[in-house]
Amino acid sequence: MKFLLVAGYSESLTNFRGPLIEALIASGQEVHAAAPGLCEHPEVVAKLLAKGVRIHSVSMNRTGMNPWHDLKTLLCLYRLMRQIRPERVLGYTIKPVIYGSLAAWLARVPERYALVTGLGYAFAGESGQRTLLRRIATRLYQVALHFTHRVFFQNPDDRDLFVQRGILSAADKTVVVNGSGIDISIFSPMPLPAQPAFLLIARLLGDKGVREYVTAARLVHQQYPQCKFRLAGWIDDAPDAIAQAELDSWIQDGVIEFLGRLKDVRPAIADSTIYVLPSYREGTPRTVLEAMAMARAVITTDAPGCRETVIPGVNGLLVPIKSAEALAQAMLDLVRDRQQVEAMGQQGRRIAEQKYDVQKVNQQMLTTMGIFNK
Repeated sequence: MKFLLVAGYSESLTNFRGPLIEALIASGQEVHAAAPGLCEHPEVVAKLLAKGVRIHSVSMNRTGMNPWHDLKTLLCLYRLMRQIRPERVLGYTIKPVIYGSLAAWLARVPERYALVTGLGYAFAGESGQRTLLRRIATRLYQVALHFTHRVFFQNPDDRDLFVQRGILSAADKTVVVNGSGIDISIFSPMPLPAQPAFLLIARLLGDKGVREYVTAARLVHQQYPQCKFRLAGWIDDAPDAIAQAELDSWIQDGVIEFLGRLKDVRPAIADSTIYVLPSYREGTPRTVLEAMAMARAVITTDAPGCRETVIPGVNGLLVPIKSAEALAQAMLDLVRDRQQVEAMGQQGRRIAEQKYDVQKVNQQMLTTMGIFNK
């Protein structure tokens, strides 16, 4: 049985979907993976080939709404599917979901699945540009998802939004899974460092709450100058990306320690005492799960995708979106109570084991798709 996984960017195949690929192979599937510019990432290619995956580079611009480019993506995916003739296709992130689902229907792939990992820029605000993009994305989702057999969501808010907006006609076509899951054997508990330290790992986008984090860090620094405030990530090609000049100004202020883009986030998490993600909306934030698995208290927003990861007062705190003042207060509350931070970290690890273990998440997806271990 041939299984085609369509990704929006190459590195996600190994960073986020590696365990899923391994589970598919273990169940007897011949796994094919397609992503834009895949052959330009030799490390990713080497890891996939070592697992026995067959790789395919496809034409796709991860961002942007150029209709000619997107038509080219649709045709490229259609030709690929006609060539390899998979029995099942799963696309994840916006364009693989939309154009992968349409191409799979046109190519008469027997079983078609989609994984909505988050709603992205268009659904995270109410500006004129976002409203227009949301209308376009809504219509494209309506058409594409009509031809899928099941749609996986990573939180119930996104699923409910798709049903309420009429993108999906009924909730019985949907399955909510606990994010992408986390390998709890790789992300293991680590002792807290002596000095209080906050950490945010994210693409440097306004919607990730990066500006609120920087503002809150400055407020906390005024009272607790011994605290460390670290930021890891990179400037992404997106409409609300942080400008290089703005990032440079934060670094020059001396409050924020910028770590850049990390291949392995575990040392940075181990060097922190509290993980912070002030995002406006997520599918399920992978970095929060990583921090929980490593026994770190979490401060995140009461927003779709984020709120599911934290039980307030148990493994962390929830704050309103776009409120640097509320975020700073939550950070101050935890700085003042190290015992609570330690207890929250232990509870976060327990929740990661019980709810977000990647093996449990993948088994739910495979069972839904009618794939069973040998």
